[in-house]
Amino acid sequence: QVQPVESGGGLVQAGGSLRLSCTTSITRSNIMTMGWYRRAPEKQRELVGTITSGGNTVYADSVKGRFTISRDDAKNTVYLQMNSLKPLDTAVYYCKILTTYRSEHWGQGTQVTVSS
Repeated sequence: QVQPVESGGGLVQAGGSLRLSCTTSITRSNIMTMGWYRRAPEKQRELVGTITSGGNTVYADSVKGRFTISRDDAKNTVYLQMNSLKPLDTAVYYCKILTTYRSEHWGQGTQVTVSS
């Protein structure tokens, strides 16, 4: 399928908010999970959160209570609402879609920088 496209990254002060968007052409019936991952400088890529086709969500402990994943099925879009941002949240954020036929589709990433 076509590569997912992320948007919404940028520079924000600590305590601020950003909302990331990821749009895909993959239909809902072919999607098992949609998720967000991030890679900070000198760090391994880590899971931020996922949402299943049934709407169940999973979050990393580091973002629980601050980040929220949601979907708009009509727009084939998944969102990551990020509140109370910290400098440690600075990273490149990637959208990933896992299909029901076991293929993975990654976006190119969007930079989020949180200043202190």
